[in-house]
Amino acid sequence: MSTILEMRDITKTFPGVLALSHVSMKVEEGEIHAICGENGAGKSTLMKVLSGVYPHGSYDGEIEFEGNIVKFNSLNDSERAGVVIIHQELALIPRLTIAENIFLGNERRNAVGLIDWNRANHEATELMKQVGLYENPMTPINQLGVGKQQLIEIAKALSKEVKLLILDEPTAALNDTDSAHLLDLLRSLKARGITSIMISHKLNEIEAIADTTTVIRDGKTIEHLDMSDPDADQDRIIRGMVGRDLKHRYPERTPHIGEELFRVEDWSVYHPTQQDRIVVDNASFFVRAGEVVGLAGLMGAGRTELAMSVFGRAYGRAHSGRIFKNGKELRLRSVSDAIANGIAYVTEDRKRFGLNLIEDVRRNISGAALGKMSKRGFVNGNEEIKVAEDYRTSMNIKTPSVMKVVGQLSGGNQQKVVLSKWIYTDADVVILDEPTRGIDVGAKYEIYTIVNRLAAEGKAVIVISSELPELLGTCDRIYTIAFGRVTGVLDVADATQESLMKLMTQERTSARSGAGEKE
Repeated sequence: MSTILEMRDITKTFPGVLALSHVSMKVEEGEIHAICGENGAGKSTLMKVLSGVYPHGSYDGEIEFEGNIVKFNSLNDSERAGVVIIHQELALIPRLTIAENIFLGNERRNAVGLIDWNRANHEATELMKQVGLYENPMTPINQLGVGKQQLIEIAKALSKEVKLLILDEPTAALNDTDSAHLLDLLRSLKARGITSIMISHKLNEIEAIADTTTVIRDGKTIEHLDMSDPDADQDRIIRGMVGRDLKHRYPERTPHIGEELFRVEDWSVYHPTQQDRIVVDNASFFVRAGEVVGLAGLMGAGRTELAMSVFGRAYGRAHSGRIFKNGKELRLRSVSDAIANGIAYVTEDRKRFGLNLIEDVRRNISGAALGKMSKRGFVNGNEEIKVAEDYRTSMNIKTPSVMKVVGQLSGGNQQKVVLSKWIYTDADVVILDEPTRGIDVGAKYEIYTIVNRLAAEGKAVIVISSELPELLGTCDRIYTIAFGRVTGVLDVADATQESLMKLMTQERTSARSGAGEKE
């Protein structure tokens, strides 16, 4: 193989921050090259330098592509050369069709300069076939799931005659099936001679698909690993990422479980717009003080819908069933009611629902409990800063100031801000929906430590996760959900990924009658 890309001594600074310091990497033609590092290590910054998002002249160092020194000043420059980047936040326009999105800025025109829609739709269909997608090219993007949208982005890249495809966290929001399909697609692109660079926190995927892995830490190149080397395993990557051995992926915890604190009985919820579609069907579960309980299910099983609907009917309509806390039945008609009764819900989509990204850390932390620091309608600004500073220290939020805009923090630190906001409400029932999605292994460990701390304080903690090893590593009991129904409950000591998956794919409940019974 010949070298298609070499980046030498790339240094990039922002005001007050050295983001990249003399980073170098080499990518061979036709390989799948992974880039690993903690949040804030500089991975995405390096790829933005390569793709021209940060233009030549805004960084030091040089880039050689296909044997020539290149000086990309924009995305258009890099795309003309055959370098295409797909960002973690997909750049598709929801109301436009598949064909319109694929050829946006690269329209198919006829002899007189008008858009040739027949040609566009035909070519879009052919490109979709190449990525294993069979949809009507006139389908609006907002009618597709995120897995199919990822494939549309790749089809869009293929329309530009891509030679080097860059994917930033391509499977972060995908379920296992869609992730597997995407990895298979990368293998097929490799067979066609297309080179790929993939940024990912999912080390099992990197181990399965990458030919070479570059590890970056604190803006510096740590090492390049040949993944065919027997020593190049997940532990080796973690050691490079965090600068130390992580002997245990999950911190040890000795449970001190008390009496039942929270119970949901026969809870049913209908879809907000589809009249006859039941999304949560007679679900029952309970959590005791000091206990961490998991909710496991495939994408679309109803886990998030269950959690959000319990949290003050934040999802759905025609709610029925009963909710108890400390043996007393609650009437939760709104999110405000849920908060007032000591229930917190940390959303799976922190950027859309969990944070105000243009506001600072201080105001994000205080946002759900302003009443605690207000008098006669006025917020005590000094108290607000003090509270935020206390959480910055106790939660190890890496920011130079609580006045920093939260949208500028790494994913792991954003997640800790969301957790701080809800912990400050003094909730004793804490629901965590995909609490480690899109964050690196070091930050995950810190989140697990926070979960343990909440349990040690006697709170009832509910964790929803698509990663079964995470549930097995952090929970005391795990409920499984399929088709909106609770299909079983297992003590972690008795659970395996196989036993959980069997229950998660079970269409009818065999354990529903006992799922909510006290033990």
